Amino acid sequence: MSEIYNIYCDESCHLENDKASVMVLGCVWSLASKTREISRKIREIKCKDNISSHFEIKWTKVSEAKVNFYVDLVDYFFDDNDLHFRGVLMPDKSVLDHKAFEQTHDSWYYKMLFVMLEPIINPLHRYRIYMDIKDTRSEQKRQLLEDVLRNSRCDSVGQIIEKVQQIRSHESEILQLADLLLGAVGYHHRNQVGDLKKRNGNSGKLKVVRRIQRRSGKSLSDTTWLCEPKFNLLVWKGNKKGLL
Repeated sequence: MSEIYNIYCDESCHLENDKASVMVLGCVWSLASKTREISRKIREIKCKDNISSHFEIKWTKVSEAKVNFYVDLVDYFFDDNDLHFRGVLMPDKSVLDHKAFEQTHDSWYYKMLFVMLEPIINPLHRYRIYMDIKDTRSEQKRQLLEDVLRNSRCDSVGQIIEKVQQIRSHESEILQLADLLLGAVGYHHRNQVGDLKKRNGNSGKLKVVRRIQRRSGKSLSDTTWLCEPKFNLLVWKGNKKGLL
């Protein structure tokens, strides 16, 4: 009998001219039947650490004052066998030459979304994919991603990809967890040259990055095995111009 999985997708610095060199796509997924339980456990962590139940988890909010809470979230992610992360990181968008490959930044972006999601999707199961609403073009992104994923699996009626749906980040604790993990990956790559603590004064973020490194056993600098089930990362380099 096929299982139903929920995949929660987020992104950071994905625009072409946002003056950020590093771009990260990331997703957290779990069995759909575990969603309520996971959300409840995250709220319990908030309560334990004296954080409001309405507080939205975001990488940009990580600070020394709340570092124990964010470290507890990282530990919960690694302790719960029902939670999984996959990230795709582009270390330097400035080297991309879309014209040389007759593509736009948008079409390349969709390729990267596909690269992130394709290894996760098993045709023996069913998937509901949730995307964070970012801008007025989110609906176009949603429809195109749904079409591409279904076509890749010859799934015209949605038996594998049940839906791709937009949601707002405050509606899902699991989507917020994806934001935290991909934010840590991007932060590490932006700051890994030289002394990280000296280059950036946010000691809270440094502690979260180090906790992820310790719990995952990964440096966050390199691509993991494709079959890595818990914390899966692709550091995408292509040929430095935009080819997959």
